Amino acid sequence: MYTDIRTLLENMRSLQEQLEDAFDEAREKFRCSLENGRIRITDEVRDFQHKYRKSSLQYLIHADLASVLSAPLIYSMIVPLLLIDASFTLYQHICFRAYGIPRVGRLAYMVNDRHKLGYLNTIEKTNCTYCGYANGVIAYAREILSRTEQYWCPIQHAHHLLGAHERYPEFLPYGDAKGYQQGLRSKRGELHVIDVSRSRTGDAD
Repeated sequence: MYTDIRTLLENMRSLQEQLEDAFDEAREKFRCSLENGRIRITDEVRDFQHKYRKSSLQYLIHADLASVLSAPLIYSMIVPLLLIDASFTLYQHICFRAYGIPRVGRLAYMVNDRHKLGYLNTIEKTNCTYCGYANGVIAYAREILSRTEQYWCPIQHAHHLLGAHERYPEFLPYGDAKGYQQGLRSKRGELHVIDVSRSRTGDAD
């Protein structure tokens, strides 16, 4: 059974790599490229994109009332997001050092490149920056929590878990009393030698 699970996981990783290749092809189609981690858009393409941009005033005029009224509530979430960001950074720098777990590279999750798109106005660029940061914080915290769970309790649930993190499928089966102690040591050992080349998360600075 374990062999079957590992085979499925390898197939999932292969599909993920194919998906990333498809993303690369889509960027090339619209003449956007990545060079040394930086997005490159030619002046010609940027001028073309500008033709499809609505001004911030036009954007507001055509916005529905519900979106405008709910915007302050959406942006108020920046406060808890900043707290999550700071608290999880502090947590991993203290606890992961104590456990010998490689720290999660925060900057790998803080991707901010949509503001370079010429067809977005100032409001849309601000929205995209906010959404990118918000989702980055949650993904960053999720990876920290997944390493924590693997260290302390790498056991699957009896019930189906919706949206499980990527480490969860390799956790120990629910009810495997005999294999738990040895399995726990093994799962902790895996954390100490995380293959950062296979993931977006390098060691934190």
